[in-house]
Amino acid sequence: MKFLKTYFKGMAMGAADVVPGVSGGTIAFITGILNTLLDSINLIKPSLLGMLKRDGIKATFIHINGGFLVSLFAGILTSGFTLAKLISWLLVTHPIPVWSFFFGLIIISVIHVAKQINGFTMARVLCFLLGTAVAWGITQLTPSSIDVSLFTLFVGGAIAICAMVLPGISGAFLLLLLGLYSTVLEGVKSLDFTIILVFSAGAITGLLSFSRLLSALLRKCHDATLAFLTGLMLGTLGKIWPWKETVSWRTNSHGESVPLEQQLLSPFSYEQVVGEPNQLSIAFVCASAAIILVWGLERFSKKDTH
Repeated sequence: MKFLKTYFKGMAMGAADVVPGVSGGTIAFITGILNTLLDSINLIKPSLLGMLKRDGIKATFIHINGGFLVSLFAGILTSGFTLAKLISWLLVTHPIPVWSFFFGLIIISVIHVAKQINGFTMARVLCFLLGTAVAWGITQLTPSSIDVSLFTLFVGGAIAICAMVLPGISGAFLLLLLGLYSTVLEGVKSLDFTIILVFSAGAITGLLSFSRLLSALLRKCHDATLAFLTGLMLGTLGKIWPWKETVSWRTNSHGESVPLEQQLLSPFSYEQVVGEPNQLSIAFVCASAAIILVWGLERFSKKDTH
């Protein structure tokens, strides 16, 4: 039962990672598994080879919390392979309800993470403002057009995987900035194993490296780090705002026209500018559903720890 719960939490992380603007690390944090994930990953190091020879596979597997890792990554991969098409379709056909859901998700996540901070000193406020500025700056960057190669896929995997353990920064959006998002998404949907394996190799490399840095920061500067992460999440809200007008378009690596620059609109001016219903009632319901979901996950996670 414990591993089944971890599997479903992994599915939630995987679903979040597919969407540009939402971080799987945020889901890991609010479900209470981020520290366990970091600690388990940090146990994977070259010295394990000696333990493997000395104590065998079973003891080594238990030592690195293998049951937890396998369950979690099985859930993440399940979402990646099963929800990629669905979420891509929903973002095209029903953008306002989908973005509203994720907007509500980030709002309640900001509140959840901020509650873990033991008071706001001047230094922590500055860390919060810095995180907000960094995230907002990243979301304002223009996606690049780089040549897709095995090397860029590997590097993209190493960079994007940071979002799995870093609440606030979206791995999908980082891939979008690198010009690799559509390539990776199409590779997953079409089961292109060359793309999947090279990207995964980069992701594993990045994960093993970055998790140690984040663990050290949470251990030595816990409240300042959480303040920075809270700011990161708050700064992404502009990217997730449901009512936008596309100002310019770009052609991706597959010859498809996709938004390049978008202008944020109020729900009321959206109808006048875009000429489509603002779906305000549906947006409110979807955002509320996300808030209730996170609140339930928070209660669920607290119950798990008792």
